[in-house]
Amino acid sequence: MKRKPHLLIVDDEPNVRRVLSTLLEQAGYATKRAASGEQALQLVRAQDPDLVITDLKMPGMGGMELLGRLQASFPEIPVLVLTAHGTVANAVEAMKRGAHDFLTKPFDKLEVTELVDKALAQAASARREYRGPLVKGERCGIVGRSGAIDKLRLTIEKVAPTPTTVLIRGETGTGKELVAEALHQLSKRAAAPLVKINCGALPENLVESELFGYEKGAFTGAERSKPGRFELADGGTLFLDEVGELPSQIQVKLLRVLQDQQVDRVGGTAPCGIDVRLIAATHRDLQAEAAEGRFREDLLYRLKVIELVVPPLREHTEDIEPLVECFLDKHAKRLERPRPSISPEALTALATRPWPGNVRELENAVERAMLLAETDTLTPADFGDAEETAAMPDRSASPSLREAAKAAAAQTERRMILAALELTEGNITHAAAKLGLSRRGLQLKMKELDLR
Repeated sequence: MKRKPHLLIVDDEPNVRRVLSTLLEQAGYATKRAASGEQALQLVRAQDPDLVITDLKMPGMGGMELLGRLQASFPEIPVLVLTAHGTVANAVEAMKRGAHDFLTKPFDKLEVTELVDKALAQAASARREYRGPLVKGERCGIVGRSGAIDKLRLTIEKVAPTPTTVLIRGETGTGKELVAEALHQLSKRAAAPLVKINCGALPENLVESELFGYEKGAFTGAERSKPGRFELADGGTLFLDEVGELPSQIQVKLLRVLQDQQVDRVGGTAPCGIDVRLIAATHRDLQAEAAEGRFREDLLYRLKVIELVVPPLREHTEDIEPLVECFLDKHAKRLERPRPSISPEALTALATRPWPGNVRELENAVERAMLLAETDTLTPADFGDAEETAAMPDRSASPSLREAAKAAAAQTERRMILAALELTEGNITHAAAKLGLSRRGLQLKMKELDLR
């Protein structure tokens, strides 16, 4: 039973909430509705939606303030904003502040579902990467005390004040986006927008219009002109994540933009001058890609004027303890629950784990342990397979046997959750109580098992 994406619709007008909810449910999504920004925040904390759609103008907490609160506490949740035709400029400003995109009233069903699908795809890709926010009191806002992280911070401090293009390399989950955030915040452009886009999460036919914008009538469905990410980042910084995924024809156009500092919208007749600092990131070896003809060599040299390499977590395990303490603080505040401590034995177990998902995987493990722990001190048992991995040496543990054991455990959990939901007629709160979990803990487990 595949889980439907859960969308939260926020608008003070009941009719707008009803129409949009009906349209999206007909398209196969699950929806919840909120009549205010305050109610929306409560629902986000309780139900962890996959996406939020919010009106900009509402009594009390407006859409722009709600966007800011979500960006600060729930940066992994994409936000679409609603706007009337006469206030598109406000929606563009919201995009500069981090909104994924905007919808105009009245709604076009095809446009709504396309934007939602696109936002969900970008969010799914982003969840594999470790994202900020930067931590106050830490040098460059980056947590760590290892020599590898100190070296990285030193380079950031040297490069950030310059307009130089930077290429960030590193495995998935290492925190490449956090490095981009630090480069922007320590630059002279910090007051201007930092606009982000994941190139690998966009369908090939949408990449050009997303990056460079389009004019009204440029293609079927282009009912209004729309600025691209380069224009949104004017005066600030554009972060292109997974730049190695760009199609070859877009690589050509990107090279021209970097050379001329001008953007041609799709369907446009005159170029638009821009002032943008470009930061790109990739988990690929672009030098090897260029040698094999899959990435333009001239573009690579334009991008890697400065190259920063973010080390995998296994190469700086001494940073696991400060990272765990940081995540405990972060998620205690985010989930509005008491902050637990962590035992020395648990930290030792975590330090011996290989962490293929790097810092992102560590953060997920800490959040899961916080939600499911029975006491106010986290122990190795609260991290489940982290303890098993530490306890079993590679020579005596067959990877296939471990995988089979994990698959069997997942099947058991799936059956128990489905049985509890059936007994409670789908009531998550009551099902969680039967299973001895918190509501949030059950929701997290259902996401993990891909259950509705």
